[in-house]
Amino acid sequence: MVDPKIAQKGPYVQNETPGKKVWCACGYSQKQPFCDGTHKGTGMGPVIVEIKEASTIAWCGCKQTKTPPYCDGSHSEIK
Repeated sequence: MVDPKIAQKGPYVQNETPGKKVWCACGYSQKQPFCDGTHKGTGMGPVIVEIKEASTIAWCGCKQTKTPPYCDGSHSEIK
């Protein structure tokens, strides 16, 4: 298993509509913050969440969060 790639040193803050979302946990997706299947062979997989109502979501961009898929501020620890 490889370590996740830091996609960006901050969250992806987006307005989201209800429905299933597939968050990229590996950092290699070209469709950040969402999965495009690039994780295959890394030993990592995406996190699937169901958004119940329209809301603004801070998706983790550094892939270091302790609360996947949501930003918990872990990016502030990255040098």
